[in-house]
Amino acid sequence: MGWGSLWRIARRDLSARIRGLRLLVVCLFLGVATLAAIGSLTASITEELSRRGQTILGGDIEIGIAQREASDAELKAFAAAGTVSETVRLRAMAIGPDGSDSILAELKAIDGTYPLYGKLLLQGGTVAKAPKDGEIYVGQTLADRFNLATGGSVRFGEAAFKVAGVIAEEPDRLGEGFTLGPVALVSLASLDGTKLIQPGSMFESKYRIKLPASADPEAIAKSLEQQFPSAGWDITDRSNGAPGTRRFIERMGQFLTLVGLAALVIAGIGVGNGVGSYLESKRAGIATLKVTGADSGIIFRIYMLQIFAVAAVAILVGLAVGSVMPMAIGWIAGDILPVAPGFTLHPLPLIVSAVYGLLIAFAFALPPLARARTVPAAGLYRSVVEGSSRVDRRTAIWVTASIAAIVALAVGTAREPIFSLGFIGAAFALLVLLALIAWGMRAIALRLPRPKAPLPRLALANLHRPGSHTQALVIALGLGLTLFVTLAAIQTSINNEIQNSVPERAPSFFALDIPREQTEEFSAMVRKEAPDAEINLIPSLRGTIVEFGGQRVDQLEELPEGAWVLNGDRGLTYSPQVPEGSEVIAGEWWPADYKGPALVSLDIRVAESLGVGVGDSLTVSVLGVEIPTKIGSLREVKWENFGLNYALVFSPGTFDAAPHSMVATLTVPAEAERALAKSIPPAFPSSSLIEVGEVVSQVTVLLQQMAQAIAAAASIAILAGIAVLVGAIAAARQSRVYDSVIMKLLGATRRQILGAQALEYAIRAAVLGLVALALGLGAGWYVIVQIFDFTFAPDPATLAWTLIGGAGLTFALGMLGSLPILAARPAEALRSL
Repeated sequence: MGWGSLWRIARRDLSARIRGLRLLVVCLFLGVATLAAIGSLTASITEELSRRGQTILGGDIEIGIAQREASDAELKAFAAAGTVSETVRLRAMAIGPDGSDSILAELKAIDGTYPLYGKLLLQGGTVAKAPKDGEIYVGQTLADRFNLATGGSVRFGEAAFKVAGVIAEEPDRLGEGFTLGPVALVSLASLDGTKLIQPGSMFESKYRIKLPASADPEAIAKSLEQQFPSAGWDITDRSNGAPGTRRFIERMGQFLTLVGLAALVIAGIGVGNGVGSYLESKRAGIATLKVTGADSGIIFRIYMLQIFAVAAVAILVGLAVGSVMPMAIGWIAGDILPVAPGFTLHPLPLIVSAVYGLLIAFAFALPPLARARTVPAAGLYRSVVEGSSRVDRRTAIWVTASIAAIVALAVGTAREPIFSLGFIGAAFALLVLLALIAWGMRAIALRLPRPKAPLPRLALANLHRPGSHTQALVIALGLGLTLFVTLAAIQTSINNEIQNSVPERAPSFFALDIPREQTEEFSAMVRKEAPDAEINLIPSLRGTIVEFGGQRVDQLEELPEGAWVLNGDRGLTYSPQVPEGSEVIAGEWWPADYKGPALVSLDIRVAESLGVGVGDSLTVSVLGVEIPTKIGSLREVKWENFGLNYALVFSPGTFDAAPHSMVATLTVPAEAERALAKSIPPAFPSSSLIEVGEVVSQVTVLLQQMAQAIAAAASIAILAGIAVLVGAIAAARQSRVYDSVIMKLLGATRRQILGAQALEYAIRAAVLGLVALALGLGAGWYVIVQIFDFTFAPDPATLAWTLIGGAGLTFALGMLGSLPILAARPAEALRSL
């Protein structure tokens, strides 16, 4: 029989009763739409970052230099490459017009050629260049804080500025990275009048270069690095204008993609249940076709055509919805996303999502199709009481090949293949474990003594009798409850991380850029307002690691995984004693009066990422000068204590020749905070005062957004899990109708039948509740500790209510699925067998 004839039979049969495949449609749609949306969103953002690379970066090449300006030789090399724009960026206190209020701001001085790319826009649509001497452009937040408008005034350091406009768009805002306050722009010529930059002040000079159209930015960047190997630059080209943002988007995209793939795999189980239920309803038709001469191949092809036709529609609808979701997400998220994703079709994520959907449909639909193909006609008629779980060897090979293709696709398209492989392995192990638990539950139920009461006896028999759907129900219920517990553990741990980010005795302020010669005066002013204040003053510099363990950083093809200290300049300090919040765990701390060669104490996790230990070399570049040291000790740093924690602490005398300032933490009573916030900025104009509450609020927002993203992705998996449970209940409906009819003929009431099924579901829920608690806690721990590096601290009460609620929901779904069974009429049901 040709494919045309087979399709006509399949189409006629499908048009007569398609409702049996609704679960297939729902499951595939959920999974494919999720994957397509995540892939399209990630591709949209990364493409937008690449497209706007020059504008985001502010040039074709950017050179960042900490605590100094470029030398004449460096400036000459920059100018030889192309047009140069210079900016200086630092944190400074903005003081309001009447001097009674102040706020930490990001002050940025720009030259006449800024911006090289993009437009600096002021409110009202004015395109601007650098403000005139004595004038300033302010961000909207700063204008709102001081009620500023054009013509108003604001003070930075020792200079007062006239507001010449409110910033509507700063073209390189995203490339500037994380900020702790609103931005304000002045001219480079005006910066000197503020007296904010003193020896040792924390500031960053940036030089953007606009290259000729034919120039290769990467090659020129490497050439500049080779000309000045010890300069300690942080150099970036336009291909990666916001590297931190790109890394975060790509990693979060990979994580969400794996969550979406897990949802699709879970949905695949629903596909299998849906197909099995559909073919169960077609049992009489399949048997009739076989009796009238149709062989197994014809049966297989007819129903495979039906299933793939429906699957193709579900996948296409899922792709259509997933392709437009980035626009909707961008509209809902607003400013949360780094760039607004536009509507652009990205073929690769859509193709990958479609392939995933087809492979999942094939892998999970094949076993029930094979059973319908291989079971004889008489066996099909008897299957309602005998059940059938036989899968032939050829089917097993095809299913294995499909699963292998899914794994290969997931690993091959992943940014971190090992991580992806581990995630898939864990998901597969979970399915295997649940299948083993189902087998164990059936085996135990079979060997337990039979209760004398009829309802418990019937409930126990339903767990192991022929035709029982224990395995499908256990997998569905176990997945659903595990997902509920995992999400609750992640959410409550992140909430606890937010609450515990500030310890009970967290400092009130961070003070930056305190002149060394004015430390006593600074302390005296603090104690005048708060006599019992706790003041912790330490020196602070910025530097770049240029060598570690005999390896030059500029000669590495790729930075080691987790070596964040090699990305740009880092905070450095020196101390005769072990800093508060640190514990030496390897090597020895130097004596308080140490006068020997320069040593450094390294955070243990940083040392592990660099692959170095006590005695290895480490060289830092400070103000363009390389300072070689040896690692004297390794420390465990308590980063969560909100103290002055540094990954690199050097021995006294290491930076004697380098100008630097001091930083401090101030712990004062609440009633003194407002007074200090008013008095310190005018008295120490070059210093910056950071309120811990502002930092906490920004960290809180970031963590909450992360939790919301995880919850949104996990909700899709939960919906898929619920769909799987519904499918499992639907697949068991036919055999339960048979049981219900026989029991009614023997005199059982509806209440007794419902009671037996309720007891059966309660047994499953009780056993799987404990399993889901262990599995969900394990999965939550991995996400919180291994991926996000937070403390795993789930709330027991929330977990308990989540487990009870999840079990209650699945129990309710099971009972709702039983109502149509109770309504079955014996005569009608028996005629349909």
